Amino acid sequence: MQETVVLTNASIIDCTGRDPILNGIVVIEKGMIRSVGSMREISAPRDATVIDLGGKTVLPGLIDAHAHVGKVEEEGNSRANTENNHPGAVYAYSVAQAMETTLDHGFTTVRDAGGCDWSFKLAQERGMIRGPRTFVSGMYTSQTGGHGDFRPRHDRTDPCSRWHPIMPPAAICDGVDEVRRTARDLLRTGSDQIKVMAGGGAASPTSLIDAPQFTVEELSAIVYEAKVVKKRVLAHVYVPQGIKNCIEAGVTTIEHGNFLDEETAFLMKENGTFLVPTLAVFELKSNPPPELNIPDYVIEKLNYVKDAGPQSVEIADSVGIKIGSGSDCGGSLQSKKAVELELQARVTGPMKALISATAVNAELMGLDTQIGTVEAGKLADLIVVDGDPLSDIRILQDPDKIPLIMQSGRIAKNSLR
Repeated sequence: MQETVVLTNASIIDCTGRDPILNGIVVIEKGMIRSVGSMREISAPRDATVIDLGGKTVLPGLIDAHAHVGKVEEEGNSRANTENNHPGAVYAYSVAQAMETTLDHGFTTVRDAGGCDWSFKLAQERGMIRGPRTFVSGMYTSQTGGHGDFRPRHDRTDPCSRWHPIMPPAAICDGVDEVRRTARDLLRTGSDQIKVMAGGGAASPTSLIDAPQFTVEELSAIVYEAKVVKKRVLAHVYVPQGIKNCIEAGVTTIEHGNFLDEETAFLMKENGTFLVPTLAVFELKSNPPPELNIPDYVIEKLNYVKDAGPQSVEIADSVGIKIGSGSDCGGSLQSKKAVELELQARVTGPMKALISATAVNAELMGLDTQIGTVEAGKLADLIVVDGDPLSDIRILQDPDKIPLIMQSGRIAKNSLR
């Protein structure tokens, strides 16, 4: 049985939208938050373990709604180079290391947006890997020639046999019957949600960013199969027509959405569709150091969409769309996930950026009754920050400034002095 733990003398940002609680206290019992409030109103139970935080800040555990912990290489690395660097068990250890890095940076939960196998989720649940609570999408779902089909133009081999260094073979499917069968198989093999490529992307060699992908009928079939087992669909897409197709099909979240316009934003608001911007990946990769080996065509595409990202967040915020938070960081950028919060804060302010990465992400994942805020009755997924992220949100990028991390009341990291 877990002991009762009390965090005292803290500034508490509960991410409900309320003002911070100064001189606050959080009482944790059996892995749950029993009470939270001012030290004037709440006292520590007898025999509890009391941790005096000396004025540090308590937040909900951060959530990355567009993570890629299974990506261990960058776009430019060759197949031979990647296989030499990450053969067999080395790949597994590399993913485990990425998960541990993610946790140590304060992310207690991630929604992996493609590439992470169900077995890593199971290993984390069994305590074999230190890492965030992980919700996996399995393989990407892509149409032929879509963002997920990584064959160059001269390659006429089976698309599902085409290896790519940053992801497993995508599930290439065309037509309602094929996408339905693919969705059912992804759900059978442990996907917590389905990731669809509903538009072109930067890393794929032949897809056009401006072109919608999959028909509404195809997208609707995927959404139906997910919904009947109470799961959700997230869609990679940039342009208004592709976003409209996804809204009509019932997709839960639009990932990226860089070219969102006001007309489409109002449709998203009306239908309760979430936006998960991924500003960090464009900022970090649009002018990369040479050692990342990112091809010129990828950099060109990234720069094409980069500057539109903040404007889409501004439009979404003005319309009242619920905005989540995703970094899209993989490979050597696993430790850069919190850059997303800084970039969103430049548009919406630090409090909204924190709420996006906690309460809103929990809601879009269907976890809002369990995590995402510091409230009684929720799991004690908490981080302690040495400083005030409302004054300087960049401190969340420094793991040394996050000395205490709790998952379901269990201490996952403790470097308090």
